[in-house]
This record gives sequence, C-alpha cells and structure tokens, in this order.
Amino acid sequence: MNKPFVYLIGAGPGDPGLITVRGRECLERSDVVLYDYLANHQLLKSAPPHAELIYAGKVGGAHNREQGQINDLIVAKALEGKIVARLKGGDPFVFGRGGEECEALVAAGIPFEIVPGVTAGIGAAAYAGIPLTHRDVTTSVAFVTGHEHPDKENSEIDWEKLSLGSGTVVFYMGVRNLPQITANLMAHGRSPSTPVALVRWGTRPEQEVLTGTLADIGEQARKVSFKPPAITIVGEVVRLRETLRWFDNRPLSGVGVLVTRSADQAGEFTSLLKDQGATVHDCPTISIVPSEVTTELDGAIATLPSYDWLILTSVNAVNYFFQRLTASNLDSRAIGRCMVAAVGPKTAEAIRTHGIIPDLVPADYKAEGVVAALRELGMRGKKILYPQGDRARDIIRRELTTLGAEVVAPVAYRNVLPDGIPPHIMEALEKKKIQCATFTASSTVRNLAELVGENRLLHLLEGVTIAAIGPVTAASCRELGLEVHIHPEQYTLEKMTEALVTHFSG
Repeated sequence: MNKPFVYLIGAGPGDPGLITVRGRECLERSDVVLYDYLANHQLLKSAPPHAELIYAGKVGGAHNREQGQINDLIVAKALEGKIVARLKGGDPFVFGRGGEECEALVAAGIPFEIVPGVTAGIGAAAYAGIPLTHRDVTTSVAFVTGHEHPDKENSEIDWEKLSLGSGTVVFYMGVRNLPQITANLMAHGRSPSTPVALVRWGTRPEQEVLTGTLADIGEQARKVSFKPPAITIVGEVVRLRETLRWFDNRPLSGVGVLVTRSADQAGEFTSLLKDQGATVHDCPTISIVPSEVTTELDGAIATLPSYDWLILTSVNAVNYFFQRLTASNLDSRAIGRCMVAAVGPKTAEAIRTHGIIPDLVPADYKAEGVVAALRELGMRGKKILYPQGDRARDIIRRELTTLGAEVVAPVAYRNVLPDGIPPHIMEALEKKKIQCATFTASSTVRNLAELVGENRLLHLLEGVTIAAIGPVTAASCRELGLEVHIHPEQYTLEKMTEALVTHFSG
C-alpha cells in the first residue's frame, strides 16, 4: 500500500488563475480531492482522471458535512494509502479551519503539507480596486470574522480597538450580521461616515461591489438583497475604489456569454472574452473525433508526390491530416512539391507549427474564398487533396471539379454530438444569466438546436444577443429563426471579441 499523505491547498478567492503553482502541482498528483463551496470548480480539471472528487461544502446554504465529519473523511481516505488534496477556498489558515484539519492529521499520524492561498480579504479587495493599506491613508489592517462561533457567550472581538484606530478592517462572512457589525463599530467610536464596501464573489467575473458608509450600508444591502459569500471592507481606503477600479468596469463586465465551441477548442475564445470581463458559460455543442475509416486519406498520403495542392480549411483538418501522416511513418517532408492552401490565419498558424509556410491564404476566410483564389491560378488538370470534416460543405470539391481539377476529399474527422447540455448551462439560460450566445460554425448552432429542440432554443434565446463568426454560420442561425446581431467582417475569434465589445459598450 502507498504511504498516505495530505495536501491542504489554498484555492484562492475564486479566480482559478490565483491558485499557486505549488497548489496546482499537488492537485495533479492527488488520488482524492475534497473541495468546498468556495473553491472554483475549474480547478478540479487539474486533478488526474482517476482522482475521486468529493464535495465537502454547503448544500442549500447548510453544511453538506460537519467539520468533524470532514476531518474523519480526510483521515480515512489517507489511511487507504491515497494522496489526498483538501482544496479550500482562500487560505487554509485564514478562517478556513485548516488548523482543525491538521490537528486531526497529527493525531492520526498522517504527514501533510500546507499550501498557502490568496485569502479572500486580499484578493477580493484587490479586484475591487481597494488597497487595504496606503501610506497616505492607513498603515494597518485587521482581518476579523463576521460570524463568530454560535456557542460563545461573549464576543472575542475587541470592538473598541477596532473602532478607534484609523486602520482598515476586513470582515469575513459578515453579510448576515452587517447591522450588528456596523452598529458595534459606531457605538465604539467609528464615524458613521466611514466608507464601507461589500464585495461578493470577489475575483470572479460575477463579482459585485456595493459601497456606502457605516450609517447606510446595512439598509443599502437590504434593499438590493445583497447575499453571501462576501467580505466587508471598512475604512478610508474604500474611497480609492473610484480611482483604482479596474476589474469590474471592463467592457464586458456583467455580460454572460455562451461559448459553443468544442471543449478542446474553447480555451482561446474563453480567454479573450474573460480578458474583457465577460462571464463565460462554456457549452460544448460539438465533439471532434478522428474518422473511423482512414483508408482513403491514408491512400492519398501514400501518393502525396502526385498532388499539386493540399487544401486545409481548419485547425481540425490540420491536426488530423498530420496525425495520419505520422501514422504512415512520414513527416512534413512527404508533402514535397505539393502547394498548400490554408483558410484563415489560425489554420495557417497551425500549419506553420509543422514547419510549412502556406502558399495561399485567401483574404476571404471561407470556402468561396479558396475557390476564387484557386480559380485565378488555373485548376484544369490539377490534382487536389482536400481532407475535410464529415459535415463540410461541398463547395470546394464541387467548384474545383467544375474548373477541371481532380479533387480527392477524404473525411479526416467527424463532428459528434455531446451527450447533452450541462445542467448549469440550462439553468443559466432559463434564468436569463446569458446575454449573448456565440456561434463559430454552423454545426455549433445546429447541434445546440438538436440538443435542446428548435422551439425551446428560440424560447431560451429570446432577447439574447446572437453573434455569428461568418456569413455561413449566420445563415444557419437565421434558418433556425434566430436574428443575428453581431457579425464581424473578419472571421476570427479576435474580431468576434472586438465586435462583442463594440456592441455591448454601445
């Protein structure tokens, strides 16, 4: 049996990018991951495929497991000879009860390591544009629980010292007790005009910030039903938010965007949107898999020197063509004198990674652009290899054949429907948390319609801004009854993102 070991990992306040390098390394070697309510679920992707994932957080506002049960579970899993990652929101030792979990491990004789994390008081304040200390304002900060243990007869918080100093005070988990917190501070000498900020879901795209004073923040929070999880920042530094606000005032802040690309290709688009502040809802409506029948493509690869042109119309086509090239024990040198055409800069970039500079990249990034460019070069008597997807339009093969070329168009990959729409995506659509739906290929919108039903799709996307990356995709949207609002002139993810920014900024 393997030796037991436990990592107590600070997951940070919400933004998955704020976990430490060490924290991610520990997740990658774990056999079991126990995670809580405030740990971003995106971090679970760093765990190995075989890892057992156990939710130990809250369900419906109540604890899924009591702390004693969590301690016992950590010990039990470790004693099975497993590497356990205890993933905790923020920092394990800052109001995270990590000390109690370590005491249980010590009692059981189980070795452990503490991996610090960015605590919510620091992370959320930074993302709200509020420096907790500033040499012109204050040089001290206190972190205080806003929710003391219910069994305590007397508060251990020294309200007088917290109130009379000029330092910043950060309360954790204090939204429900906000009236008592503000009343105690004012009763012990803090000015009612002292600025206060409430930061909910700090560092996440859905971050909300409410500002006021000790005198009115409680009533403001009540009026807008401001709910946990949130921290409360009290002090003059809150005024600096007006000048230093940087995160929640980006062009797409507060805009929920549906991304329907395949799971392995959504990353780039998701990053572009998040950089502009969008709340991205990844909803893969397509899975790309290699063709089950490779005879035709393999045969064409075996006779590559006889071809005049190789046409690759997508990154998928590039990937699967070179996979079969490698499977045939060949490399880029096999292309020889064959000219290479790429549809769009992304496809051209993918080809360059294989040491080949495309001979042709048409200005019009679609099949019609390829045909127009090749027509000018003369195609009569030319032999063309065109590896394609199973749902590719027939324009290139048909038109070039008409021009007198011999076109071999084997299916290199297939577009497969996922099993269904993730429940959290359906919830976001039904609760109107999504303001924009993006489609980067006809198959993405058609597949979404097939997964949820055409009529239901129209209902779910009623009032939602529709963005299509090119005229073909836009036409597919319109065929289903959707109105296309955003249609960039250049068919790239960067231009799509720019178009979204322009639309929502306006």
